[in-house]
Amino acid sequence: MKRTDRKSLGKSQRKLVAAAEAAMKTSYSPYSGFAVGAALMTCGGKIIAGSNVENAAYGSTICAERAALVRANVMGNRSFKSLAIVAGPVRRGRSARGCVAAPCGACRQMLFEASRIAGRDLEVILLGADRKTVVLTSISELLPLGFFLCKSAAGKSRAKVAAGSKGKP
Repeated sequence: MKRTDRKSLGKSQRKLVAAAEAAMKTSYSPYSGFAVGAALMTCGGKIIAGSNVENAAYGSTICAERAALVRANVMGNRSFKSLAIVAGPVRRGRSARGCVAAPCGACRQMLFEASRIAGRDLEVILLGADRKTVVLTSISELLPLGFFLCKSAAGKSRAKVAAGSKGKP
């Protein structure tokens, strides 16, 4: 993981962060008061965004990262190279300062599987609530022992845990 600032991001990274910020504005988060926007960049350069949508039945809530993945899937996109996540309080007076929000466990697992499909590690850009602090990481760093299914020689699916080698999904 590398902590840096927004000014050091490259052009495509800044574009991805801007899309996540725009998505965050569409968050429906009346219960937690914590809005999240996520934007995925496909290997072809297309950006697909999502925001968190809360529900009174908390288990029905969907995170921004999974919303973006599901939206991308509907659009026929399953190969990604990077993800930006922007989060922060929606109500004034609630402080999050330079804190960054990383994906939850369920999102990490889904992003890990997406990286397996793409055959590449997924870059993850986390922008702090102060809109200045940035943490650059990858899905393999956030979930070093991700779970996936693989086919055996007999053609049957079996569970496997990733070896956890850095940079390889």
